[in-house]
Amino acid sequence: MLTGINQWAFPDDMPATEAMALAARIGYDSFELCVGESGPVPLTATESDMTALRREADKQGLALRTVGSGLGWQYPLTSSDASVRAKGIEVTTQALRIAQWLGADTLLVVPGIVSETSAYDVALENALTAMQALTPAAEQTRVTLGIENVWNKFLVSPVEMRDFIDQCESDYVGAYLDTGNIILYGYPEQYLRILGPRVRAVHAKDFRASAGNFDGFVMLMEGDVNWPEVTKALNEIGFDGALTAEYGPYKHSLDVMLRHVHTSLEAIIALAG
Repeated sequence: MLTGINQWAFPDDMPATEAMALAARIGYDSFELCVGESGPVPLTATESDMTALRREADKQGLALRTVGSGLGWQYPLTSSDASVRAKGIEVTTQALRIAQWLGADTLLVVPGIVSETSAYDVALENALTAMQALTPAAEQTRVTLGIENVWNKFLVSPVEMRDFIDQCESDYVGAYLDTGNIILYGYPEQYLRILGPRVRAVHAKDFRASAGNFDGFVMLMEGDVNWPEVTKALNEIGFDGALTAEYGPYKHSLDVMLRHVHTSLEAIIALAG
């Protein structure tokens, strides 16, 4: 497995090339660029822009296995508003192209949200229809739509996520598993075993359940994620991709945070043998 870091760990105004160079200097194997409506990798990025970033990553010795995105929060595929769902499909399709240009094999997808005004059964039907509509673009670009478990009150069971993925009937729809996000309502090792080969990417985070809110996210190996069992499960399902850490910069030292995360990732990977 590879040690990976997400672009959101770096300041918003830091150019992607600078962030990649810093990650490489620390010793990371993989870097997750993040696409959004603005920022270092905007939706308006061109193929030549992304080819240049890919070359820079190659020069730095960094793999670009995955691409992150939070576009599903802005344009949820679960929305009861057809125009919002259409926009969600549009931006996700463009994000797939960007991931293809970067040579990535998986795009993180937030499938939507359930709320007081978005009933679960309707959200499920809307999201499934939208994901099925996106499947041809995923197959064409050969980039997997990696559905992530996030705090969206949606697809909160590994069995439900498994069945949702299977209903898309494509090898280019899978799971992007976040270890820390699960802890409030489940166990990441169970998700890994139930989802099996559907797991295409992993966000490595830790969480202390006693906090019960966003403050519960702590440094890797400081929380309640059972890393020996998680790495055992990763071995069982044959996962050999990047463990991509998703953390924000420390208040006073980006460099220290990156080193702490990298050391922890190395220790977690060592558990896998």
